[in-house]
Amino acid sequence: MDGMTQVIQRIHTIEQRFSRSIGSSSSNSSGNFPQALAGAQGQAITSSSVSTAANDSDIKKMLYLAAKKYGVDPKLALAVATAESNLSPDAVSSAGAVGVMQLMPSTAQSLGVRNIRDPRENIDGGVQYLGQLLTEFNGDMTKAVAAYNAGPQAVKNYGGVPPYSETQSYVAKVLSLYNQ
Repeated sequence: MDGMTQVIQRIHTIEQRFSRSIGSSSSNSSGNFPQALAGAQGQAITSSSVSTAANDSDIKKMLYLAAKKYGVDPKLALAVATAESNLSPDAVSSAGAVGVMQLMPSTAQSLGVRNIRDPRENIDGGVQYLGQLLTEFNGDMTKAVAAYNAGPQAVKNYGGVPPYSETQSYVAKVLSLYNQ
């Protein structure tokens, strides 16, 4: 029974520390449970136990390199990735788009992406596609961003940003992020 008491005490300690970290800041709603848990266990927090900061940095580096590779403004690549997934390699949309750049499987395949869930391949494919759209729309960033969201044919059909509220909001968000 002594072991059971220790387990219950440990759970209580973890709950208290987790509750304190949530109460101290509204930004702790999802990413800091590993920190609270590690603190409750008396462990040092390493980049592998709390991956968000390191992953964002790695993701930004991958975006920068892919942007340079395909002649895309790195700020635009970052803005699109942020609007698409908030830089999350694990993001999956209800429509089936996957990863940082939210590639549809068929688009990824057409771009030579073999593993859509690999952040490096996903970013490379997404930035390559963004570069193709910029070329297709003669460098018109607004049309390229709209095409990234709604497809190039929709942009051609409407001669610009299609009258879809989702696409209009998306373009505004990307351009706002780009101009920050």
